[in-house]
Amino acid sequence: MAPLTITFNDEVGFLTSGQRDWKSWIQQLLLQAKEKIGKQNSLEMSINFVDQTRIHEINKKYRGKDRATDVISFAIEDGDEQLDLSSFAADPDFVEDIGDLFICPDVVKVHGQEYETGFDREFGYTCVHGFLHLNGYDHIKPDEAKVMFGLQGEILTEYGLPLHRN
Repeated sequence: MAPLTITFNDEVGFLTSGQRDWKSWIQQLLLQAKEKIGKQNSLEMSINFVDQTRIHEINKKYRGKDRATDVISFAIEDGDEQLDLSSFAADPDFVEDIGDLFICPDVVKVHGQEYETGFDREFGYTCVHGFLHLNGYDHIKPDEAKVMFGLQGEILTEYGLPLHRN
């Protein structure tokens, strides 16, 4: 399988929190998601861990929402005019940059408590949710939501993060 390269930017010390090797954990989860959605080519993306103040600012500036959130995605191929990258598929050196995620671990932790899912399940959900957005999935229309949330559930269950309430 073609690689998935993730550049990590950690403004809050999340990756060095000592709980586990988060980079490997995220890499394996998103590689599984990549395989599940049938992406054959090499991908690159960034994941930025930020605090509540920073994600609140980003959410307000770019989404018009005046609150902190768990994840914000900035897809390279966002909007109605999707790029056709099929002509590059035969090039083994082509790497598709799918975009950037901003994740606030503090909000993920709060959501894990509120939804009674626990941190790992909620964090996995957040990563997969953002990854799917970067790959063109959305949940605005009911039929899109059914597909996206169905994929999320399958990916998380297959990774060992089924939806169990604590």
